[in-house]
Amino acid sequence: MLRDHFEDQRAGPLASICVLDLTQFLAGPFGTQILADLGATVIKVEAMEGDMTRAAGPFHPADPERRHAGYFHSVNRNKRSIAVDLKTDEGKAIVRKLARQCDVLVENYKAGTLESFGLSHEALQAENERLIYGALRGFGDPRSGVSPYGDWPAYDVVAQAMGGICGVTGPGPGHPTKIGPGIGDIVPGIFLTVGILAALVDRQSTGKGQFVDVGMVDAILAICERIVFQKFFAGVTAGPPGNHQPFLAPFGIFGTRDGHAAVGASTDRFFPKFCDLMDAPELAEDPRFNTIDGRRANRAALVDEVEARTSRFTKKELMERLGGKVPFGPVYDMDDIIADEHFRVRGMLAELDLPDVDADLAVAGPPIKMSRYPQEKLRPGPGLGADTAAVFAALGYAADQVEDLRTSGVIR
Repeated sequence: MLRDHFEDQRAGPLASICVLDLTQFLAGPFGTQILADLGATVIKVEAMEGDMTRAAGPFHPADPERRHAGYFHSVNRNKRSIAVDLKTDEGKAIVRKLARQCDVLVENYKAGTLESFGLSHEALQAENERLIYGALRGFGDPRSGVSPYGDWPAYDVVAQAMGGICGVTGPGPGHPTKIGPGIGDIVPGIFLTVGILAALVDRQSTGKGQFVDVGMVDAILAICERIVFQKFFAGVTAGPPGNHQPFLAPFGIFGTRDGHAAVGASTDRFFPKFCDLMDAPELAEDPRFNTIDGRRANRAALVDEVEARTSRFTKKELMERLGGKVPFGPVYDMDDIIADEHFRVRGMLAELDLPDVDADLAVAGPPIKMSRYPQEKLRPGPGLGADTAAVFAALGYAADQVEDLRTSGVIR
């Protein structure tokens, strides 16, 4: 197995799985990182100049040579790296050899790119019928349906816009808003991982791999499910609801003396309790608000009434009053997250030890916790081509052959 040629292997439920990672930027690497976190051996095949996120920063002041980009490490931890020129015949042959030994191949190139290199799903599966081929593209792969936009390049913001989420995010009509994190990339990466895991389960009974296709725009529409059923069941074209849920109240973000906090006390169970904790029994008794339907019908008035009361307190004071009693949470920035013990004990600020960088560095940790596999210390994203010797030894190349490939510019 390829895995046997690497030191410092991670335990996990996917420890027997080897993944050939031909992804770049954010969407694909985020998905393959999940597989790596779960124990898979993930071999990242990079272009000769490396994944573009290696140069994207940010770089810590203790890293004056700018070798360790936070962006790169945040989506490529626990992986292995080789650099191959896929425009050469030798480079293509290397990928074919790897695909014959791997369980999964993942790529997020423009549709047709790997086909032009002779590395299509069909060609590779003909040599390894167990291979699961995962493709992530802006508008999906034509094998599953030919989109009129199939040739369009797409980034996070494009997926957010066309997938519908920008149109229902923001302060109100006329102000569509991009969600801060790159969910147009991250959510499709998660969906692709789910599809790959399902294909691995299917292979246990069939013995055969398959093609797994996720479109970025499709994935965003999938998480915007509300806008679809609102249109088809109620004839409503949804718009931005601001900071409050359009069907429930109080359910949203409310001002405080020093910021904002979330309250989700819309049910008959929680609303009276919320009013009591806020010293506002009159709200619970108000005929406009004393039923869930009444609160829905008078949502705007109730939002104003609740905010008039939450704004009298700081976030800390509200946390002491409401925390653990009704659905409540202060709106955090990163400084708040660092200060809150929850994220430390849950391993969500995962420390990184980077070569020659004397600084305390961390990335967001894996959110999946499994009882049989306690969370291990993360291995940072690999240096470009750092695993060349191990990978090529596993493929049967002698040291002089590897050196010839290097000097001829096929690998780095």
